[in-house]
Amino acid sequence: MSAPVAQRWCDRCGEPADAGAHPACASARALEPPRFCAHCRRRMKVQILPAGWSAVCVEHGELRG
Repeated sequence: MSAPVAQRWCDRCGEPADAGAHPACASARALEPPRFCAHCRRRMKVQILPAGWSAVCVEHGELRG
């Protein structure tokens, strides 16, 4: 089992996570699914579902919310 990887990228704008607080991204993420993989910065395939959302990174798999 591998160790968890720290978030290196903002999952909404795709910019480096340590580049600032990303206040606009944080407020938008309260209502929106992630758009970028926080581990590799790839754009994810996002699907809005009746009961939430799913976002898939080809490298790191699926997130649901």
